[in-house]
Amino acid sequence: MTKSCSTLDLATLEATKAAVAEDPSVGSGSFTTVTSWEDGARARTTARSFVLQTDEPAPLGGTDAAIDPMELVLAAIGTCLTIGWVTQAVQRGIEYRDLRIEVSGDFDLRGYLALDEKVRPGFSGISYTVHVDTDADQAVLDEIRAATEATSPMFDNVLNATPVTGTIERA
Repeated sequence: MTKSCSTLDLATLEATKAAVAEDPSVGSGSFTTVTSWEDGARARTTARSFVLQTDEPAPLGGTDAAIDPMELVLAAIGTCLTIGWVTQAVQRGIEYRDLRIEVSGDFDLRGYLALDEKVRPGFSGISYTVHVDTDADQAVLDEIRAATEATSPMFDNVLNATPVTGTIERA
């Protein structure tokens, strides 16, 4: 299968950018997901018309039937960075023969298992490696990396504290 960065619809992206520049209210919106518990640690999340399943690994009480929520965070970062890398390539007129972004997160279960209040339950650090096969020179790849990190919503959400609020509604 031949892959191409140019299949990204840059014209529509640029039209959206122009519309938001002219009227910033056009760029305001929200996403909503709905997660329903299925059984044990398994859950089903709907986002627009898409569905994904989650579960915990067996050592954490799950059945390991689906991706772990922590892995979803890594996947969200990786997919968002991938889109950015492709967008930046199209804007620069370059192609990739292959692009793969590997994202890893370190954790300490003592936080999740409430064994040590000094240990956070989430990741203690996240790192990523871009594996790219291209003719572009290193300076261009460095520019792409910087531009992608500066504009990635998921990168921003993880690097900067995003306020989260919650409420309870009884059925």
